[in-house]
Amino acid sequence: MAPREKKPVIVRQVLAPDLRQEFEIIRHVVTQFPFVSMDTEFPGTVFKQDKQMVKKANPGVNYQFMKSNVDELKIIQLGLTFSDSEGNLPDLGTPFCYVWEFNFSDFDVKKDYCDKGSIELLKRQGIDFSKNKKMGIDSKDFTKMIWRFGLFSYFRKMTWITFHGAYDFGYLMKILTRRPLPCNLQAFMEELVVLFGHRVFDIKHTLKFLDLHGGLEKVAKTLNVARFAGSSHQAGSDSLLTLQCFMELKPMAFGRNPYMPSKIMPALALYGLVPDKDHFSCSRTLPSRSRQIFPYQFWGFPVVHENVLFLAVV
Repeated sequence: MAPREKKPVIVRQVLAPDLRQEFEIIRHVVTQFPFVSMDTEFPGTVFKQDKQMVKKANPGVNYQFMKSNVDELKIIQLGLTFSDSEGNLPDLGTPFCYVWEFNFSDFDVKKDYCDKGSIELLKRQGIDFSKNKKMGIDSKDFTKMIWRFGLFSYFRKMTWITFHGAYDFGYLMKILTRRPLPCNLQAFMEELVVLFGHRVFDIKHTLKFLDLHGGLEKVAKTLNVARFAGSSHQAGSDSLLTLQCFMELKPMAFGRNPYMPSKIMPALALYGLVPDKDHFSCSRTLPSRSRQIFPYQFWGFPVVHENVLFLAVV
């Protein structure tokens, strides 16, 4: 799969001195490129759960493990790739296209809790922990810029794309709200919709419907999607690869009529946080305080009316 814009892609490395300038650019980008693919890098997990249990356990149990890790640990990188509905990236009027990689100073490799194996892997992939600590972005400043440039008003209108995205949204929610994650899965999903809207997709959840398996790199190879910038386990590069995989899967998931609900790629189905059931069977309604925001609830998860929900993937 070749890049749709056929221009070289550059990962914009963002450190503290660059933060305001990059948000000035992003403020204009989001008005023209309403799809955003996200990836985070973080220090592994310290509260361990058997991988098979992620598939079999109650989603509420999976959430509690995720919450415990996100509350205890600190984000290292956030990658954002913006695109239009065809996968075209912003070129900013240059011969190149761009994706963003924010490097945070919050994590101290010498003091903070982490999984040592994960840290060694990130070092091998080129993450400079010393530089990030000295020159990286304080996540509080990142959140201030989101508010200052009015980006929250765009977030709920965008289509969010992730690969195994529960932790990605967990870390982003944590730094945006400046508090621990909600106490249970239902509250987490409600806050997710309030912050990011209903158009949230997780490719990892879709794989089981297409008989695809493995991590992002393996799935990309199966789909014949090449990595055009950076390397694996770097947030900017992985966010771009996630977007490319999504664009490759989109015709398979929605077929000829993208306005119809898709059981292959349902919205708000984060891998590990949804029961292994049909996501389009209706359950009880939400409490009255939330009904105006998301009027229906499928198996405990809020969703918008199908005719609105799937307009985003056209």
